[in-house]
Amino acid sequence: MRRLVLLLAVVAVPVAVPAGESPPVLPYEAAGQFVPTGPIDECVLADLRAHGITPAPLCSDAVFVRRVYLDVIGTLPTAAEVGTFLADEHPDKRAVLIDALLERDEFADYWALKWCDVLRVKSEFPINLWPNAAQAYHHWVREALASNLPYDAFVREVLTSSGSNFRVPPVNFYRAGQGHEPETLARAVALTFMGTRLEHWPEEQRRNLAAFFSRVGFKATAEWKEEIVYLDPAAAKPLDATFPDGRCLRVPVGQDPRQAFADWLISADNEWFTRCIANRVWAWLMGRGIVDEPDDVRADNPPANPALLASLQAELVRSGYDLRQLYRVILNSRTYQQSSIPRGDVAEAEAHFAVYLLRRLDAEVLIDAINGICGTHEEYTSAVPEPFTHIPKEKRTIALADGSISSAFLELFGRPARDTGLMAERNNRVTDGQRLHLLNSSHIQKKIQEGPALQDLLRSARRDRRQLVSTLYLTILSRHPTPEEERAAVSYLRSAQAPRQAAHDLVWALFNSREFQFRH
Repeated sequence: MRRLVLLLAVVAVPVAVPAGESPPVLPYEAAGQFVPTGPIDECVLADLRAHGITPAPLCSDAVFVRRVYLDVIGTLPTAAEVGTFLADEHPDKRAVLIDALLERDEFADYWALKWCDVLRVKSEFPINLWPNAAQAYHHWVREALASNLPYDAFVREVLTSSGSNFRVPPVNFYRAGQGHEPETLARAVALTFMGTRLEHWPEEQRRNLAAFFSRVGFKATAEWKEEIVYLDPAAAKPLDATFPDGRCLRVPVGQDPRQAFADWLISADNEWFTRCIANRVWAWLMGRGIVDEPDDVRADNPPANPALLASLQAELVRSGYDLRQLYRVILNSRTYQQSSIPRGDVAEAEAHFAVYLLRRLDAEVLIDAINGICGTHEEYTSAVPEPFTHIPKEKRTIALADGSISSAFLELFGRPARDTGLMAERNNRVTDGQRLHLLNSSHIQKKIQEGPALQDLLRSARRDRRQLVSTLYLTILSRHPTPEEERAAVSYLRSAQAPRQAAHDLVWALFNSREFQFRH
């Protein structure tokens, strides 16, 4: 085993290389200069030139196909999908693939997962949505993404909904907090849809924002755990309110102040609204916000590239708040399709988007990838007993609705608790415990040794070692092995006294490579 690990040490994402006319690093990069394809690239390239930073080369087709599958649908491509893409010689094949992925069912699954992190969709304390409401809320979010509901309409429905939390899913936004006080509700609105933390605001501004939510009422029903969110009819006087931009408004008796706030928030010229979502989507796809952190917008935390952020905001408004179009524009940019190998200082390159940020797969994506390769499944538990948790074996982890439904693997690998709505609650930092789990846990070992899909693959190619190595690389790393990797792996398989165990060793080594565990 030690020999195999040493020989396969080349299976790792390379580190930074010196700036200048360095040749592309194979098999991760393609040759060619940074040629802008649109406003995103023009803004990024201008900033890089101003700071004297060399952009990374274009990523290779093999890197791109894996990256875009993971980033758009949270799913590894199959070996057949990789082979088809690599064999395609059409010059627009990357754009064609992006369009196809944006229409896949997994797109709605994966982005519902992301949004449910932000919206705090879970049953268990301290959120206490309860299972029925959590399932309904997740379903509504997923359907909004699947139907490409314009983002302004999505936000308006969330902010202005009233009714049963079981029957009107968006009202769960107001229940998914750690209190029903107006300032608690305002804090959630500011964080989620304005990208700012209310605790940084002066007290008067906090009170002004909270006033828009001061007439939200809550009442229980005869149905267990059901709650009605409604406009409190007890108010007898008009409400004087002030928007965050300083504009004042008088809300008549009987009129919902949330309607007035939603009108203000989603207007096309409101910087708070477009800046927050444009920056959040960029951070999700690129690994770092233009304003970093994405939910900490404030005057003393300026954007790294103001022109870039303004360009994304303009695109959002121009498209009619079509988030799928915003994804498309970013994914097709030369900036997104850069290599993950910086030319020069790593921190500087990452801060100015001169490189695609290297980062570990989300916990849900990682275990789905392992299960997909092996043909296995996970068992999940929930701290909330009613209704009893039952997850079908074929259910993908990225499609789990309720943040209270979890597993030991998800907890170990940094799945967010969904308590705060902060993007930083998801922890993708690598720990010693994670390394040990992938290296020597019976959980992973059993999947490799008994997974039916993986065993079928090994049996189909066991008489042709080169074919076996190539198939495993395509399946696990989404690329063909280099000549050096092929020689090392074939030599190990040929010299092994137990061929089946040797094949398992190769799978184990690839699972434990940074190239498998990271977006790159």
